[in-house]
Amino acid sequence: MALRRVAIDTYHENVVYLNRDCAVYRAEGFQALSKVEVRANGRKILATLNVVDDGSIVGCGEVGLSEDAFAQMGVDNGHTVSVSQAEPPESMGALFRKINGERLNKNDFLAIVRDIAHHHYSKIELTAFVVATNRGEMDRDEVFYLTDAMVACGRRLDWRSNLVVDKHCIGGIPGNRTSMLLVPIVAAHGMLCPKTSSRAITSPAGTADTMEVLANVELPFDQLSDIVRDHHGCLAWGGTADLSPADDVLISVERPLSLDSPAQMVASILSKKIAAGSTHLVLDIPIGPTAKVRSMPEAQRLRRLFEYVASRMHLSLDVVITDGRQPIGFGIGPVLEARDVMRVLENDPRAPNDLRQKALRLAGRLIECDPDVRGGEGFSIARDILDSGRALSCMNAIVQAQGSKHFNHNQPKLGALTFEVLAHANGVVTGIDNLHIARVARLAGAPKVQGAGVDLVRKLGDAVSMGDVLYRVYADFSTDLEFARQLSNKFSGYTVGGVEDLPHVFVEF
Repeated sequence: MALRRVAIDTYHENVVYLNRDCAVYRAEGFQALSKVEVRANGRKILATLNVVDDGSIVGCGEVGLSEDAFAQMGVDNGHTVSVSQAEPPESMGALFRKINGERLNKNDFLAIVRDIAHHHYSKIELTAFVVATNRGEMDRDEVFYLTDAMVACGRRLDWRSNLVVDKHCIGGIPGNRTSMLLVPIVAAHGMLCPKTSSRAITSPAGTADTMEVLANVELPFDQLSDIVRDHHGCLAWGGTADLSPADDVLISVERPLSLDSPAQMVASILSKKIAAGSTHLVLDIPIGPTAKVRSMPEAQRLRRLFEYVASRMHLSLDVVITDGRQPIGFGIGPVLEARDVMRVLENDPRAPNDLRQKALRLAGRLIECDPDVRGGEGFSIARDILDSGRALSCMNAIVQAQGSKHFNHNQPKLGALTFEVLAHANGVVTGIDNLHIARVARLAGAPKVQGAGVDLVRKLGDAVSMGDVLYRVYADFSTDLEFARQLSNKFSGYTVGGVEDLPHVFVEF
């Protein structure tokens, strides 16, 4: 049969399309959502079958493949391929045991993760695994087995250095672009910090989205390797490095279901960092009323699980519990966040102080991984690097090496359409809902529209009078602006009250 590329993004799921009137479809007894095997030139993929009745999509005698599946086949449009019924994945027995609540061993998880990484599972089977591992807490050894398997089933980078540092936040706090400050600070100190980051999935911007405002982030690994060797760091999208590929597939199911269990979080984060070649990691766990983690006991349980698995994986881990009561910085959205980052690097008086201080403290913790630095000295070293302009020079060098976009943070190109959200009472800001503000920014178009998002004018503890501006929303399209306006009209995301109503937070700096 002739291969046909069907330009549909099925998000980490291989899908094959056959016409209902196709002789092969009828002869083989295929049915919709069954698993089929497609072969060509000695290569094969497993895919979920979709049946079409429109010959303009896939005609008789043709096999259609979704974007991901077509890329994996590695042959041209029109190439001859064969299609047959697929055997069930070898790990199905282990999957069924997990669904029944049984404890799995190291080989069970390796088999399951290998089949996931090779796209042998349908979305239904993936969902069953994600729900089964979320429904009942996996014990800490199972989390280690899952993490180890996720590393084993992908590429593992070797930077030929005994000290490769990185930082990661568990997420949920808008505007938290500390990585874009930490990398140039740590790199200017002479430490290796090859930062491969993700794009946003449910947030208004990921590190890669914001860095893309300044420079190219989709670069071949050989080029990134040269940049890291020359400048001690990079800020790039990690999607081309094939690091822990099973994690990318699992995320495609976890995010729509809003599942983010501690076990899956630990395995996802640590597998990516270990596969990226990190030897030392600072992990940021924010606590707040609308953060992912909302109490100190919950944060301590998560810390202990991270520390256990990291120790088994021979990764040096420093967990830092931080203030997650509100967004970090002022801007939420790629251009606005890039503006804040550059203002901090340039020591601009308009720079958000919370972003500066948090980045300095996290960078200080990483600098203290240097055996020549005494404990407690990291913050002052990081501050000196930032204040002297060395971090800015390092960032500019990385931007030029990755391909500068010539971003002007003094005149950032924001969305042409805007509206302001105003306070409805007098008092002080006692609450800012992270999730709600992030949703407003996404409805405004972020991160796909780089200049869209939310620019905060008031932060926690600020005094406000009725009619004062709380934040401004930017969009490029009237429909996006209207969606964001409707949501903010229902609830601004801000709570105004008395000073005594301010939420307390316990941080470990």
